[in-house]
Amino acid sequence: MTILFSVGGLSKTFTLHTQGGAEIDVFNDISLEVRAGECVCLHGPSGAGKSTLLRSLYANYKPDAGHILLQHGGESIDLVSAEPWEVIEVRRRTIGYVSQFLRVIPRVATIDIVTEPMIAIGIPADEAHAKAKALLARLNIPKRLWSLAPATFSGGEQQRVNIARGFMVDYPVLLLDEPTASLDATNRQSVVQLINEAKARGAGIVGIFHDEEVRKAVTDRLFEVRQMPVRKSRRSTTAQMVA
Repeated sequence: MTILFSVGGLSKTFTLHTQGGAEIDVFNDISLEVRAGECVCLHGPSGAGKSTLLRSLYANYKPDAGHILLQHGGESIDLVSAEPWEVIEVRRRTIGYVSQFLRVIPRVATIDIVTEPMIAIGIPADEAHAKAKALLARLNIPKRLWSLAPATFSGGEQQRVNIARGFMVDYPVLLLDEPTASLDATNRQSVVQLINEAKARGAGIVGIFHDEEVRKAVTDRLFEVRQMPVRKSRRSTTAQMVA
């Protein structure tokens, strides 16, 4: 299978300037390859650095060392050293990201929030709206809410809007941070189906799935992230691939 992105020697440390400059080693020397059509699950205890690793893969955090080589537009680009405009273009066309929380501009209608990623890559508005409506219906967001801003929605409704937005574009790579954490059984199953459909079309997926049933339904490989003992106000993690 085609390798969509390759991570090597990735390390990240946070410096706590308000606590005497204490340093926390989040992860060290991580290497990972993700292939087309597979889902790799980041697995490990809370606080081990899984979400930080996922944000680093999305270029929200800049690692201290290592590389993240991504296949983008027929070329290989290193997200660690990429220019900001390159990162924006990668996010527009190659990497989709579903975070744990919906963060959007206030007072923007749900339908417009969901359609924005497709419109941003030049898809006609009517086509984008048709797909958005199909996804919102599939994720059981009532039609009466589509024209409303999601600020007053329940947590589960906001997360389903977040998921609909993340699956609007057929991204080659998807990063999913606990996408089903606040969902009931019916909606969890809908998300499982969306993930498996993305895999079937060849997307490479890296996700965090604390729900064991969901994890078993979508995961091809586990990438174990292990937190090491804290020493002198420092925290370290290592990671290794397991079958």
